[in-house]
Amino acid sequence: MILDCWTGRKVELWVKEGKVRRIEFDYSPYFYLHLPDEHRYAEMLEALESLYRVEECSFSTIYGELNGYRICCNAKEIRKLAEKIELQTRFQARLYNVDIRLDQRFFAERNLVPCCEGNDRFSLEFCLPNLRIAEVEVKGERCYPSVNNRIAEIRVNRTVLRGSERQILEEFSQQIKLADPDVILFPHADYWMDLITKKAGKYGIKLSMSRNGRFRKLESKTYFSYGRTLYRPSAYIPAGRILIDTESFNYREGGLKGILLASRLACIPANYASRFTPGTLISSYEVYEALKRGIAVPFRKRDAENARSLEELKIADRGGMVFQPKPGVYENVFQLDFTSMYPAIIVKYNLSPESDGRFLPEVLEPLLKLRIETKRRKKENSAYEGMDSILKWMLVTCFGYTGYKNAKFGRIEVHESITRIGREILLKAKQIAESMDFEVLHGIVDCLWIKGNGINKLKEKVEKETGLLTDIEHYNWIVFLPMKDNTGAYSRYYGRLAGGKLKLRGVFAKRSDTPEYIRKMQLELFDKLSGAETLDGIHRLKDKLLQIYREYRSELKRGDVNAEKLAIHRRISKLSYSRRCPEMNAIRAYRKSGIRLAAGMSVSFVVVSARNWIVDLPWKAKSYDERYYLKLLDKAWEE
Repeated sequence: MILDCWTGRKVELWVKEGKVRRIEFDYSPYFYLHLPDEHRYAEMLEALESLYRVEECSFSTIYGELNGYRICCNAKEIRKLAEKIELQTRFQARLYNVDIRLDQRFFAERNLVPCCEGNDRFSLEFCLPNLRIAEVEVKGERCYPSVNNRIAEIRVNRTVLRGSERQILEEFSQQIKLADPDVILFPHADYWMDLITKKAGKYGIKLSMSRNGRFRKLESKTYFSYGRTLYRPSAYIPAGRILIDTESFNYREGGLKGILLASRLACIPANYASRFTPGTLISSYEVYEALKRGIAVPFRKRDAENARSLEELKIADRGGMVFQPKPGVYENVFQLDFTSMYPAIIVKYNLSPESDGRFLPEVLEPLLKLRIETKRRKKENSAYEGMDSILKWMLVTCFGYTGYKNAKFGRIEVHESITRIGREILLKAKQIAESMDFEVLHGIVDCLWIKGNGINKLKEKVEKETGLLTDIEHYNWIVFLPMKDNTGAYSRYYGRLAGGKLKLRGVFAKRSDTPEYIRKMQLELFDKLSGAETLDGIHRLKDKLLQIYREYRSELKRGDVNAEKLAIHRRISKLSYSRRCPEMNAIRAYRKSGIRLAAGMSVSFVVVSARNWIVDLPWKAKSYDERYYLKLLDKAWEE
């Protein structure tokens, strides 16, 4: 099993075959160049031939064969050289295989797969007993991420290390050396590893976190995605071991098996698979599939959106179909959900940027089949839930990626076709349901909520007429919540599934900015509600629910709540605000405490006075604005 891969002048593989060993390979990458008029750039070609190995060749793209040149050069030079060629040809040159990860290229060319016994990327089997796994947890003197924090305690599996910082770090390094783990599970790893490496350097301690003492640094990054400013922290990645931040999105969703599966599918080392977004994972997967098929990957997109008239733009469907529910409580409701609708549409209708529509459907079909399989298996075995979740997120983002302006294999017309067909399918499913005397209560893009008899016959008919697979969920009861104007909210509801589990969407308990105290109250209320199978059962719980609410409200009103439990968490899109708001004052408070911030980070604060938006940091707050938090509590109760 390939645990890790380092690239530079050479490629280093860390392979586990009983013991872990490092294998080194010489490797020279290359890129492709196509010129519309070779004679015009004869001097440039001569200069390139004098400095690099340049060979005439033909190569494949998703749009067909091109004649051009294969240019071999040092890995560090590829991008700079490509950009110089672009400038010299006034962006007439078409360049391919320029900005591809070297580890991916190497894996594709050698038919290798990381984190896999053998070469079956689509296998759902994992030999976790063969991996040595260590759990590490660090506690600081301060409970917040200060750059001046002192390490107070480190736990390695069941061993707790205390003492001076020097003693703790020396013993920590020794514990890792003795355990010699292949995988390290570490909460907030990316923050603590930055601090640990700096402190180890200060004390002259050689860390054993890396199998050869070296680390790669993944730089921090602020980026924009789906209308939100996000932040990825810097990370120190060890050689030869898989270091996973257990607070990362991918680990929370997929667990260890989910991350290893993502590493296999995208053919990137697990250290990166655990840190990259699902969108980056699916784009990496598509790039690897292209390389495997011998298809050159474009450096810059050239299939931009064509000019269209206003009428054409009005006709083009850029969004999914959403119905508006009537607020209220409904009994005996079914949710008909299309399995990975948009990827399934790509595969069924052969939607791809090129005219013959082959690349995207062929690439996504095995991923879609794998998702269908994990969805089936997780119903019988919870061990498949993480893998199913990672696949779900990768397939969800593959649709958005088709419309992304810089997508290697995307095109806005494909994006529009997918949503247009999706809308038609949802309308068709609605019509079929109504023809079978079902009442349609609500619908969002790829699912319908319906009441009626004969759900299995409806499922069969919808699948037969649309050609897409569906799943059914049965609710004993469901509540569709109102908006401020009392019309139905599109994506805020909760309901009791037939198995007794409550499904929550868009409520206070599911929002990331809800204070812990208010979330706790609402979850307590929902826990009581989950015991009621009918509307009569809900009515009988009214007094108990009211008692829970009043107890929380009284405690809050008395000022007895720990202010830290009232912390609000918000993502900041920028570091300066022109208007007065809690985020602005929170940023000032963080800076006073010596904590560095960047756009896209999340900040936490307690509202001391909502009138002037005076806030305090959670670990410093001694009081809170009683009236402000009572309003939040009341809103959570009203849901």
